[in-house]
Amino acid sequence: QPASDSTASDSTASDSLPPEEVTIRAGHSNWIEESFQTQVVNLGLEQLGYQLDSVKELEYPALYLSVASDDVDYSVAYYQPGHEESFENAGGEAKISGLGIVMPPGIQGYLIDKKTADEYGITNIEQFQDPEVAQLFDFDGDGKANLTGCNPGWGCEAITNHFIEVYGLQDTVEHDQGAYATLLADAITRYEAGEPIFYYAYNPHWVGAILKPGEDVVWLEVPFTSLPEDMGDLTEEDTTFDGKNLGLPGSQQRIMANPAFLAQNPIAKRWLELVQIPIEDMNEVSLRINEGEDTPEDIRQLAEQWVSDNQEQFDQWIAEAQSAGE
Repeated sequence: QPASDSTASDSTASDSLPPEEVTIRAGHSNWIEESFQTQVVNLGLEQLGYQLDSVKELEYPALYLSVASDDVDYSVAYYQPGHEESFENAGGEAKISGLGIVMPPGIQGYLIDKKTADEYGITNIEQFQDPEVAQLFDFDGDGKANLTGCNPGWGCEAITNHFIEVYGLQDTVEHDQGAYATLLADAITRYEAGEPIFYYAYNPHWVGAILKPGEDVVWLEVPFTSLPEDMGDLTEEDTTFDGKNLGLPGSQQRIMANPAFLAQNPIAKRWLELVQIPIEDMNEVSLRINEGEDTPEDIRQLAEQWVSDNQEQFDQWIAEAQSAGE
């Protein structure tokens, strides 16, 4: 647990501020789904009586530095593992407090359509060593399985190339790269035509709302955990989810906040600890954003609708946060 709440937990009633006297400054990256999550958090802060400044959009390293230097009060963009370098460069737990889990751990890995998986008993990526299995997923006629990968330069590019090597797939799997959203759209078209598909995915993402794991597609296991050296010393335990070793670690999304802000605002602190959006809901929102509901007004409306759909839970969180100020 690299982030500590100890700095913020020392607050007393005497140094806390009433919500109506506080204007809260939030920040997030240019990943539009974080804008939706921020709006959900801000709707609660507004109901608790806080004023909200305009939200800042920053690259991740700058976002961490802004929270640490008290230019931004909180951000939903604290990812573990994955952002250790940005966290430490900004001053670590002395400057940033991590709290709550805005979204349960997402997972990533490789999937194939359930129809082909069931028909041929395919459960493990190692089975793609078999040319006959690989040819099932060959759509360009070169005899190799076409694996829908992600953008060049993304972390998953190096991981996929590493997997092809360590699992002995050089002769049977072809790593297709390009614009991830475009490649996924092609894969979905093939799936809808009844053809086999083989692709990399991470959750949450809109593709999970179209091709639902367990219903339309299935996650593939790996024979053993092996990752590029720069990802650290991860074990099978780190890459196993629901009893399946997917080969890749999950990423937990938390809220990070400035410790001095938390010390002065116990009501806001408790609210930030409580808010949580299920991955299935994020997938649905991500799909709606991808299909065109992507203006700031649309995002605000999506957040308001999510609150309305989860009003009972939302109200419970509000009541618990308010009690933190008593």
